[in-house]
Amino acid sequence: MQRWLVRVLKGMVIALGFILPGVSGGVLAAILGIYERMLNFMAHVRTRWRQDFLYFLPVGIGGLLGLALLSAPLEYLLNHYRLLVLWSFAGAMVGTLPNLYQTAGQQGRKMSDDIWMFAAALIGGLGLFHLAALTGPMPINGWSWLLAGSLLALGVIWPGLSPSNVLLYLGLFGPMLTGFKSLNWTVLLPIAVGGLVTLLLMSKVMVKILEQAYSVVYHIIIGIVGASIILILIPPVANYNHTSVLEMVLCLLLFSLGIGLGWKMSQLEKRYK
Repeated sequence: MQRWLVRVLKGMVIALGFILPGVSGGVLAAILGIYERMLNFMAHVRTRWRQDFLYFLPVGIGGLLGLALLSAPLEYLLNHYRLLVLWSFAGAMVGTLPNLYQTAGQQGRKMSDDIWMFAAALIGGLGLFHLAALTGPMPINGWSWLLAGSLLALGVIWPGLSPSNVLLYLGLFGPMLTGFKSLNWTVLLPIAVGGLVTLLLMSKVMVKILEQAYSVVYHIIIGIVGASIILILIPPVANYNHTSVLEMVLCLLLFSLGIGLGWKMSQLEKRYK
């Protein structure tokens, strides 16, 4: 029962990757130690159904609970204390980087892997930063929510990709959060369909890539995570207009506490592994 509840909590944490700008559900799944098993399950549903369905059932329940329970308070916090929330989560992400870097080197590490990491940070960061200039606001309809579901699924399959950032730039993030908060099925259903189809189609591709280039993929993930940490702390995601000195001090304090929390989560995950 305790392990079942732990997996429910993990699902709730992963749900943050769907609704918090700058955060990837895939990265959170990797940090929590279930990413590779989840990917293999989605890539081989028929053969792994009996083995993994009951394992991931509480994770899925936790994800739905997370979306339902966390959307409203997160919407409130982001609207009223946006900087404090973003700096807190950025700190937590920084705290998990040492463990993620260690995971990336489990099958050996080459100098070229670190080059891939820094290249991913530079190219991924610039690409996400200039995304707003390349895309405009989208109409809010069923097709938009199918696209949103596909992006959320890609954020799970490809750790480091922050779908919430992309949805924020496309003008879909706010309406999506409102739909999650109110359990609006005209929003939830197409998002679920788009996400499920993308998971089933793309998981096998990601499994093959990990089999062939495990170290490179994880170093690229770290690079994009590092860039994402910076991107959620600068405009347009963060806005420093009329920010007081006291608020910045609180941001730095919460950033430090976040680092400690992220590091602690990583140590706990090592012990459970």
